[in-house]
Amino acid sequence: MTLPRMLRHFAATGDGLPPDGAVELDAPDGGLRAALSAARSGAWEPAAELLARTRADRDWDRRGRYSAGLAELALHHTGWFDEWRRARPGDPDVALVAAELEIDRAWEIRTAARARHVSREQFQALRTVLRDAIPVLRTAADLNPEDPVPWRVFIAHAMGLGAPREVFDEYLARGRAADPHHMGLHARAVQYLAQKWYGSHAEMFAFAESAAAAAPEGSPLRGLPLHAVTEYALEHEAGIGKGPVAWSRIEGLVEAGLELSARFEPGDRRAAGFRNHLALALIRSDREAEALEVFRLIGTDARTFPWAYLGDPRETFLLTRQGVRAHVARRTPYFGGSVPAPATDGPSGPRDPSTATTPPAAALAVAHAGAPLGEVREAVLITGTTMRLAPAPGGGTFVEAAPSADAPGRRKGMRTTLLGEGGLPRLAATFSRGEKWPVLVAAKEGADYTLQLYRDGRLVAAHVWWEDPAEMPTQQEAAERATALTAAYGKTDHRPLAAALRGTGDPRQHLDEAFAALGLPTLPAGFGHRPEPLAEARGAQLVERRSFMRAIKESLSSGSDGTSGGELPPLS
Repeated sequence: MTLPRMLRHFAATGDGLPPDGAVELDAPDGGLRAALSAARSGAWEPAAELLARTRADRDWDRRGRYSAGLAELALHHTGWFDEWRRARPGDPDVALVAAELEIDRAWEIRTAARARHVSREQFQALRTVLRDAIPVLRTAADLNPEDPVPWRVFIAHAMGLGAPREVFDEYLARGRAADPHHMGLHARAVQYLAQKWYGSHAEMFAFAESAAAAAPEGSPLRGLPLHAVTEYALEHEAGIGKGPVAWSRIEGLVEAGLELSARFEPGDRRAAGFRNHLALALIRSDREAEALEVFRLIGTDARTFPWAYLGDPRETFLLTRQGVRAHVARRTPYFGGSVPAPATDGPSGPRDPSTATTPPAAALAVAHAGAPLGEVREAVLITGTTMRLAPAPGGGTFVEAAPSADAPGRRKGMRTTLLGEGGLPRLAATFSRGEKWPVLVAAKEGADYTLQLYRDGRLVAAHVWWEDPAEMPTQQEAAERATALTAAYGKTDHRPLAAALRGTGDPRQHLDEAFAALGLPTLPAGFGHRPEPLAEARGAQLVERRSFMRAIKESLSSGSDGTSGGELPPLS
């Protein structure tokens, strides 16, 4: 009943969530949006007025967001900013944007690729630009000594240049002297203190927890330890005994994050930063229902971090959110169960063990992907699950989950990652995302057989041959499903498939008829009778299980990605 349960409840998991198209990465508020629009038209005055107000109001957190946003625009639209610099030499606001811009220019030269894909010449150019930027950064700090934002920029500069530890200590002290609770400064310091850079897990967590404890009530800085949890998660799996930091400590920080989130209204921009980290931490802790509620509270305000560590940040945010929805839908009983409704006064508190459900038994399932094995192999990396692939007649690929091939020592049936748990339909939705080819999943659950078509991460059509003939679809329902399925495979006549979908005899026979009507090869021998029928298929290959975060990073390694092993993160 896994598929019917997911189909029944998946729509409800979207209650309170904005559509994908409404989600914006690091969305500017109204003031910054207007200033950016004016700058694109060549007018620098609105930007100057905006930053001047933040300086007068000593609103350093907003000032840091505005200066970063304006510098990002100036990186590719230079005219308005050049005019601003000429018109107001010595302006502390233009000096701050100039400092941010120098870091952005250096990063553009280096690119967001992994270190092994960056040439020696690029690294040399990066260091040259950063060294030349020192007078610009110093000017920004000297023109407004009470501003902590330049010192956040200085720490980013120190990370890229590999400056000695005493340099970082000085920058942090100068920034804290200007504002002891500036979020941007402390978030950058957590990155610097991560073990993969210049610190250690112990030092990073101690710093984050100390800064959070000293922050005023209601300050987003109280969520800083969640940034440390993200940095730690990049190197260590979740669970007791899985890393050098006690799992109870990680769980305590997640609980504190939930309590902090409850103090902010849904959609509060001040909370969006730590809520994005909180959502990832909850997923990593197998607390997907609570993560879904946090996604509702985030609304449209996705942030670059933590998602940039896993791949394209906006795409990863949406992919992860969809995975959480599918997981919650699968866990909700078909009868007498309902998806948790959106909270009206913040996220839920600690989990009530009495509400936990037992994982359903896995279906026997095989998928046919309409692409060559090599292409499918690259796509399935993102699932974080051990998969088995075999070439199918006609140029496609058969795909199955292969838990028996997991590394020795794993408990059988142990839940691993969010996207790797819950059966082949969920995996097909994941690895088809962004691809042009269809994936057709055939599954057997009990006496029932199911057929599901996925394209670009979406469930296009689904059909169940129920054991009870009374569940046979109407002629119109069968025609609609058949039309959607045949269109995906370039067939013009949907009637043979519609007849198979309305069959009331042997469900397996009707499933074979459906594959034949779509021009697809016969399902592998053993399907429906034993798990992993591809194990003995000619040319079968394994794609080994990876953690959720590692899988996303590997599958997107040719594009932009986050940091691991001391690589420079995006510095905006």
